[in-house]
Amino acid sequence: MVITVKASLGKEKYYTEVVAGENTLITDEPVDKGGQNKGFNPFEILATSLASCTAATLRMYIDRKEWNVEKINVEVELENFPLTQRTIFITNISFEGASLDDEQMTRLHKIANACPVHKILTNDIEILTKFS
Repeated sequence: MVITVKASLGKEKYYTEVVAGENTLITDEPVDKGGQNKGFNPFEILATSLASCTAATLRMYIDRKEWNVEKINVEVELENFPLTQRTIFITNISFEGASLDDEQMTRLHKIANACPVHKILTNDIEILTKFS
């Protein structure tokens, strides 16, 4: 699977339009970093990818099992330590309108860790940068 995303940044610091297929979103930097805080910053986008993928993966599994869960809440905290080149993601998942037993919760924990973005972030990653 190949995903292509294009980010365009003009002279307005650091307002960036990001396009993926027919969808557009805005990213920016916080005011204290020189931006205008008009959109998610890049770290928030990274955490958003994990949170939304985890929620969708859980929903697919829950629906397939026909378990009654009204709402899935996924909160991701990203903590970056540039000096040690370490990043920690803490994912907190809760369910509303559900009565799940221990066996179901154990299975959902495994499913959450199997979401595609989780797998990407825990695999070996290589970034190739080219100029055109």
